[in-house]
Amino acid sequence: MTGEPTRGLDEGALRALVPRVLATLVRRGEDFDAAEDALQEALLEALRVWPEHPPREPRAWLATVATRRLVDARRSEAARHRREEATHAQPGPGAAEEGDDTLFLLFCCCHPDLAPASQVALTLRAVGGLTTREIADAFYLPEATMAQRISRAKRALRGRRLDQPGDLAVVLRVLYLAYTAGHAGRVDLAGEAIRLARQLTLATEEPEARGLLALMLLNHARLPARFDEQGRIVTLDRQDRGLWDTREIAEGVRVLQSALAAARPGRYQVEAAIAALHDDAASAEETDWPQILAWYDDLVALTGDPVRQDPAAVLGRAVAVGHVLGAAAGLRETDRLREVLGDRHRWHAVRGHLHELDGDFQAAATAYAAAARRATDVAERDHLVRQAARARAGGLPARLAVVGVDRRGRRSLVGDPDRDVRVRPCPLNLADVEKRVACIPPGAGHGRSPAGTGP
Repeated sequence: MTGEPTRGLDEGALRALVPRVLATLVRRGEDFDAAEDALQEALLEALRVWPEHPPREPRAWLATVATRRLVDARRSEAARHRREEATHAQPGPGAAEEGDDTLFLLFCCCHPDLAPASQVALTLRAVGGLTTREIADAFYLPEATMAQRISRAKRALRGRRLDQPGDLAVVLRVLYLAYTAGHAGRVDLAGEAIRLARQLTLATEEPEARGLLALMLLNHARLPARFDEQGRIVTLDRQDRGLWDTREIAEGVRVLQSALAAARPGRYQVEAAIAALHDDAASAEETDWPQILAWYDDLVALTGDPVRQDPAAVLGRAVAVGHVLGAAAGLRETDRLREVLGDRHRWHAVRGHLHELDGDFQAAATAYAAAARRATDVAERDHLVRQAARARAGGLPARLAVVGVDRRGRRSLVGDPDRDVRVRPCPLNLADVEKRVACIPPGAGHGRSPAGTGP
């Protein structure tokens, strides 16, 4: 936007400036809360002045006005005089790269002193530019409650040093939490998290940042098929794959391949690879479960005690085991998680799926009913109730075929012998990465829920 007069108030461009200007103020040592208040006043002034007198440098204009508001506030309080001269200096058009500013602000919002819920809320507010009401609606909370949460987060940062490098892993976790909270309320938080992840990948070469973006894109691509016309959940095996967003899938695969090429695989990249293999299947029956199981083996190997440290990965692997080695083997895998996840609805839902795969519809109905009693999301609860009723009625013809594995360890897909693949241990090294990525054609990809069981 620099170098040309602003001929109108482009709300999207104006929102994009907010995190950059806020980062400029915070980087210079301003309190986060005070800087955001001053910037809000500058934005109000912009709405009044710009239509008639558009600035040549909108970013510098906002920073200058916000700086003057901060100076005025300090003068009125007769405090912090020693910093007045430094803060009164007008900023230039921007010495740092825009990507660096966004990354800096993301790290500020993900300060380790903040609770995860506060990190997510502050990120969406300061970096995403969402209003407090929009964030509250998305999390099904009263606006006053969300306002208090954001205010507490900003107070917690008061006096903290925010000019030190942060932990990128925390930033990625916060963006993923924001993503998983999406698809509800007035605002698509998933789409907002994707937008922020894109900005993050522009500011860092870390492959896990690209892995996270790929995972988000490949999951988000299924959104049009995730619910039916009545708003009911449609499981992956029953989704109309023609509704998936092929452009988003193709982009997700390209991002994933660029991340894996760095030869430093991590959990987001592995999860994205599992997602891509799901979308590689033209139908549920063609899902390459042995390759998915191999990637799950890699995923659980990333932690020393996966049952305690990453039970969701173990649960997803149990489904893959059920499709490759049989439902009984998958159920034995879920037994390992009884103490950790036995009170969670997803554990019971996965067991219901495996019992149904095994043809034990009574046990499946019992497990689905137990899952429904524990589900807190209305749509999920209704879906599980329907699953239980269907199982009690004797189930429906299975959409997912259980693949066979012969003594040589080769997978045989009924009706398509040319797609046999070798099942083998898959350590995380570049050679294996290249082989597996080669099996993911352009336009493939999908997200990770317990494989084949979730939306």
